[in-house]
Amino acid sequence: MIRPRLGRLAAVALALVALTGCSSTVALDPAPAANDPRCADVTAYLPQNVAGQDRRWTDAQATGAWGDPAAVILTCGVTPPGPSTLVCQTVSGVDWLVDDSDAPRYRLTSFGRTPAVEIYLDNDVVSSVDVLDSLSSLVAKLPKDGECTARPGTS
Repeated sequence: MIRPRLGRLAAVALALVALTGCSSTVALDPAPAANDPRCADVTAYLPQNVAGQDRRWTDAQATGAWGDPAAVILTCGVTPPGPSTLVCQTVSGVDWLVDDSDAPRYRLTSFGRTPAVEIYLDNDVVSSVDVLDSLSSLVAKLPKDGECTARPGTS
C-alpha cells in the first residue's frame, strides 16, 4: 500500500515542479510605504492580463508584474513626487508623470495621489496607452491630493 501512495506523491511533486518552472517569481523590492493599507486597495484587484501580458507572482508587498520576462512592473507606496518638469498625462482621472530618459523603458509615476504608484514598462513589448488603460482605474482609488498644472502643448 505504501508504494502506490509514494508513486502518486512523486507524480504530484513532479507536476508541481514542472508548473513552477513555467513561471518564476519576479524578485522586487517593496516601496517605502508598501504597507499602507491603501496600496492593498490597488494590488488586491490587479488584473490577470495587462496589454496582452499574463500576470506573474512577485516577492514584494504591494507590487505586480506582467510578462515573461516582465514587461510591466507596478509598485505601490513610492514617495509621491513633487513639482516636476516631466510630461504629465491624464488617464481615467489619474495624472501620470512620464520619464522616458531610459526609452524604450518608461517610468510612469502617479502624481497627486498618496501613496504614489510607479509603473515600469518596456515600450518595445507593450503600449503605454494599453498599460495605463488597464491600471489607472485601480490607482484612481487612491486619495487625490493634487494634479498636474502643465500639460503637453501648454505653457
